[in-house]
Parts: sequence; structure tokens; C-alpha cells
Amino acid sequence: MRIIWTRHAEERQEEWRRRLGITRQEVEDVLNAPEQVVPGDLGAWVAQARRGAGLLRVVFVEVEAGRKILTVYWTSKVEKYWREE
Repeated sequence: MRIIWTRHAEERQEEWRRRLGITRQEVEDVLNAPEQVVPGDLGAWVAQARRGAGLLRVVFVEVEAGRKILTVYWTSKVEKYWREE
């Protein structure tokens, strides 16, 4: 699957790399093999995986060419975003 990075997503990943060491490869790994995918806003999806005491969340949309990453962030609010099935 092809992964398309938006400029915003690249900037956010770089910010989280400086703060928590989150690499571009780690973001792509979550997108390719998430622990969970949940609906996001405005037709987007969120691939998420546990990381440390929180979640790494990758917001994306499906496009004809693959998946386009809209933004990336880490949150400690696991209870808010994790969906028990």
C-alpha cells in the first residue's frame, strides 16, 4: 500500500520525534498494522496503537493511490480514544 504524507503530517511527526522519539517508520508501521482503526471526523479514519503510557494516532483518508496521512499525534488519553470491542 502506498502511503502519502501531507506537509502537515510531516511537520507533526517531526515535532513528536523531537518530543518522544516517534519516527516516520513507526508512524508508517501503525498505519500498515494498527492495533485498532476507528472512525475519525469528516470521513477520515484513525489508525492507532499503544505506545508507552498512551496512544500513537495516525489520522488518514483512503485515496485511490493508497492512504493519505492527514496528521499524527500521541495522546495519554487512552480511555477517551480506545474502543473496547
